[in-house]
Amino acid sequence: MKVIDAKGVSIRYITGDFKDIGLKEYVVRKLKGNYHVVNFWADRDITFSLDQGDMLGIIGGNGAGKSTLLKAIAGIMVPTKGKIKVKGTIAALLELASGFDGDLTVKENTYLRGAFLGYTRAFMDEMYGKIIAFAELEDFQNRPFKQLSSGMKSRLAFSIACLVDPDIMILDEVLSVGDGAFRKKSGDKMKEILSHGVTGILVSHSISQVREMCNKILWLDHGRQIAFGDNVQELCDAYEEFLQTKRLPENAEEITALAEEHALRVEREKAKKQEAEVKKLKALLESDDEEVALKAALRIVRQKKPELLKEKK
Repeated sequence: MKVIDAKGVSIRYITGDFKDIGLKEYVVRKLKGNYHVVNFWADRDITFSLDQGDMLGIIGGNGAGKSTLLKAIAGIMVPTKGKIKVKGTIAALLELASGFDGDLTVKENTYLRGAFLGYTRAFMDEMYGKIIAFAELEDFQNRPFKQLSSGMKSRLAFSIACLVDPDIMILDEVLSVGDGAFRKKSGDKMKEILSHGVTGILVSHSISQVREMCNKILWLDHGRQIAFGDNVQELCDAYEEFLQTKRLPENAEEITALAEEHALRVEREKAKKQEAEVKKLKALLESDDEEVALKAALRIVRQKKPELLKEKK
């Protein structure tokens, strides 16, 4: 069953100088035919579909049109052309730290955000402790929200958003909030939610994260769709090679070629690293310092033949 079906989606921004010139000058220029607007297409002819349980990774650099597309899927924006059909409820984790009141306390903001999301007071009373504990903000509950670090603010928003039980979850760079430990915890939480059959969309600059979590990839570049498919590893390899070479593929054959080049590049870099390590260890083994040489020999044994170091009974 298709949960999201996007066909030929194009989204246009229109910019002009009305706010700079004022109403009177705008009318004069309009009458003279001297008022100009600029059309900027953030996305052009985007087509893809997702079934229940799919996890889509959207990749592309800054300005690729990723966030604009997410807003259209979430219903925040209406496509200029094309259609997006969505079945089910959506939880969109976009711009996590926005929508809070800096002068209210962490606790007050938690209840306020819960109310915005449609949660009852009774539900928030029941879940408040879990939210604060997951966000690791037990010692900051009565602090003004504006005194929190950006990481703390994002952790709170993420924790509140995780309460929902949606059919579709949209994640825009939200798994990179907080320190390493919290990133792992938030990633594990998302995997738990997605394991229940939720359809997900992930935007992340971490390609390793996309490789691990996604079974489909949508590659965008300056609003144009480069590729969509379930060949996750090939598309991620091709994208990483593109980041190195700036050669944008025009078809499936060029994507495959880029992916193969990436695999060769990785092998060359691995071999080069191993060669450098061998040279370093060789120098240590040949050292006049006996202790240094012995430590180097032990390191090799631990890496290659650790069973030799086990005590025999």
